[in-house]
Amino acid sequence: MTEHAPSTAFSRGQISLLRRSNARLFAWLGGVETLLERERAQLPLWVPIALGAGICAWFALPTPSHWIAWVLSWLGGALILGILGRGGRLAHALALGAVLMAGGCLLVWGKAILVGAPPLARAAMVEMEARVSRIDPLVARGLVRLDLAPLDRADLPARVLVNAKPEQLPPDLASGDRIAVRARLMPPAPAALPGAYDYAERAYFQGIGASGRALGEVRRPSGGGEGRSLRQRLGDHVASQLPGPEGAIAVTLATGDRAGISEEDNEAMRRSGLAHLLSISGLHVSALIGGVMFIVYRLLALSPQLALRWPIILIAACVGAAAGIGYTLLTGAEVPTVRSCIAALLVIGGLALGREAISLRLIATGALFVMLFWPESVVGPSFQMSFAAVTAIVALYELPAARRLFSAREESWLRRMARHAGVLLVTGLVVEIVLAPIAFAHFHRSGLLGAGANLIAIPLTSFVVMPAEVAGLLLDIVGLGAPAWWVVGQALRLLLGVAHFVASQPFATMAAPVTGKAVFVLTMLGFLWMMLWQGRVRWLGAPMAAMGLILTLSAPAPDLMVTADGRHVALRTPTGEMALLRERAGDYVRTVIGEAAAYEGAFLPLAEADGSTCSLDLCEVLLPMAGSAPMRLLVTRTNLKLPWQDLVDACARADIVIADRRMPRGCSPRWLMLDRPALAAMGGALVMLEARNVVGGRDPRDRHPWRSTGRGF
Repeated sequence: MTEHAPSTAFSRGQISLLRRSNARLFAWLGGVETLLERERAQLPLWVPIALGAGICAWFALPTPSHWIAWVLSWLGGALILGILGRGGRLAHALALGAVLMAGGCLLVWGKAILVGAPPLARAAMVEMEARVSRIDPLVARGLVRLDLAPLDRADLPARVLVNAKPEQLPPDLASGDRIAVRARLMPPAPAALPGAYDYAERAYFQGIGASGRALGEVRRPSGGGEGRSLRQRLGDHVASQLPGPEGAIAVTLATGDRAGISEEDNEAMRRSGLAHLLSISGLHVSALIGGVMFIVYRLLALSPQLALRWPIILIAACVGAAAGIGYTLLTGAEVPTVRSCIAALLVIGGLALGREAISLRLIATGALFVMLFWPESVVGPSFQMSFAAVTAIVALYELPAARRLFSAREESWLRRMARHAGVLLVTGLVVEIVLAPIAFAHFHRSGLLGAGANLIAIPLTSFVVMPAEVAGLLLDIVGLGAPAWWVVGQALRLLLGVAHFVASQPFATMAAPVTGKAVFVLTMLGFLWMMLWQGRVRWLGAPMAAMGLILTLSAPAPDLMVTADGRHVALRTPTGEMALLRERAGDYVRTVIGEAAAYEGAFLPLAEADGSTCSLDLCEVLLPMAGSAPMRLLVTRTNLKLPWQDLVDACARADIVIADRRMPRGCSPRWLMLDRPALAAMGGALVMLEARNVVGGRDPRDRHPWRSTGRGF
C-alpha cells in the first residue's frame, strides 16, 4: 500500500508567512507597550476624555435601544480584554477606557431620568398663581424675565419662564412673592436649523418646562416677599455708581447679570473675541481669589510674630477660597462659575499640600468633578471652551522650548516687558487656534483678531477693573468709593473701545457653514492628542487637527435653508446674496440663518429675487444649475386653503416643495418634499442643490426626553 504524507491546513510557505505576520504583530504590540510605559504619567489624563465620549454618545445616539447597545458593547469589550489580555498597559488602558465609555452614557442617562423636566405638551393659554423664584431685568430688550413656580397646577411644569414688560408688573415685586398671571406658554424651543442652538435640550436639564409671555397685568394677590436679593441690591448699587454702558459691564462683573448690556456692545465683544470677559469664569474668580490672597498675605506679614509662627500662606489661601465661594454664590452659582471656582479651589489645595499648583492632572480632576455632577455640560460650548483653553495653556507651558522662552531671567525691564507681551501674544494665538473648531461647531464663526484684543483686555480686566471694582465696593461702606469707580469707568471705556475697534475690522471674524459632527470630533481629537501626550507621538495629532480644520473651512455652504417649522425659508441667489421668504422675520431668525450659511450681509425679500414669481399664497422660483436645467422651487406663504387641483398642478411642475403645513398626498414634486411634518421630524433642513444633498438637524427617530411630552424612557 502506498503511504500518504499527513495533510496540513497550511503549506510551508503559508506557515512561514503566518509566523512573520505574528512576529510583526508582537513587535508592534511591544512598541505600543514601550510607548505607554514612557507616557505612563499621561495616561490618567485620558480618563475624562473617555468618560466625556460616553456622555456625548448619549446625546448623539437617538433611542434607548442605541444607548443600551452602546453600554453593552463597551462593557463586553472590556470583559473580553480582561479575559484575553496578558497584562501590560495596553490591555488595561483599553479595558478601563471601555468601562468609562459605557459609564459616561449611563451617567448622563441617569441624571436625565432623575432631574430632567419634561416639556409642556403643547402651546397653551393659562391663568395661574405662581411663586416668583427670580427676577431678571432684560434692560436691553425692555423686558423683565420672571422665573416662576406654578402653585397647585399639576398640569404645568414645576418651573416656567415668563417675560413681561415693566409696566405690567406690580411695584416692588420681589423674589418670594405670590402672583397671579395670565400667560401664553410654549414648550422650550428646539433648534431652528441644523447646527443651531437647542434651547429645549438645555432647558430640560435646568428644570424649565415652558416659557412664554405675560398677557395683561401681573397681579399680586398677597404681598410679603423676601425683598430684593443681595445680588439684585448689589447690581442696583453698581449701576447707581457707574451708569451707562460701562456700568452695565461693571454690573456683569460684580453679579453675573448680563441683561443690561446692549446688543451692540454684546456683538462687539463677540466679534472681537472678548465675550468670555462677560461670563463669570476662571479669569474673574482667579482674579478675585488672587487679589484677596495677596491682600491677606501682606496684612498678616506685617506682624513678625504671625509670619514666623503661623502658616500665613495657607491662611491667605483659605480666606481667598472663602471669597471665591462667596463670589460664586453671589453671581448665581451658574455651572461655568462653579466649574471655575472648583478649579481655583483645586489649585489652592495643591498649594496647601505643597504640590504643583497648575498641571494637566489638576485640569483632568476638575473636568471629572464637573462631569460627575453636570454631565450635560460636556456638550455645551462653555465646558468645551474653558477646559480646552486651560489645557492648551498648560500644555504650551510644559513644552521645553516654551519654558525656555517664558522662564524668568536677569534682563532689562524693557526686554522683560517685551518678553511678557510676546508670551501673552503666543498664548493667545495658541488658545485661538485650539478654540476655533469649538467656535465653528457652536457659533459657526471664530475670531481672527482675538489674540491681539485679549493682549490688552485680559491684563486690563485682571489688574485694573476687578481690583478697582472690589476697592470701590469696599470704600463705599465709608462713602469714599468715587475715585475707584472713576478708575473702573475709564478702564471699561477703554475695554469697550478696543472691542468696537477690533469688531469693526473687515477680518475680525471668519465664518464657516454647518459641518458634520465627525469633522469636529476629528479636529478636537487631533488637538487633544497633541496636548495630552509628551513625547514625539504627540505630533501624530497634527495631521488630524489640520485635516479637520481644512474640512471645516472648505465645507460647502447651503443653497437653501428651511427652519423646523417651515415658516422661514432662505435662498442663496446667483449673486451670492441671501433672500428671505418672510420680510418680517426677526433678528433671531436672521442671525440663525446667517450663521448656518456663513453669511453676514443683508437679506433680500424672496419676492424680489431674480427668477421668482410670487402671489399672496405661493412663490415659484427658478434656481439656475451649472450644466443642467434649472430647478423649480415652490414655497407656500400663507396657511390659507388653496384650490386642490391648482396646488397639485404646481407641485407637479416643481422639483422642490417647501410648506409650513401638511401638504396633500396629491402633491408630488420631482425631487424633494419638505412640508411641516417632515421638517419637524428632521429639525429643519440645509439643502445643497448641486450635490442634491439634504442635511437635517436631528434623527427623525430621536427619543431624547426633551423631544416628547413624557420622559420617553
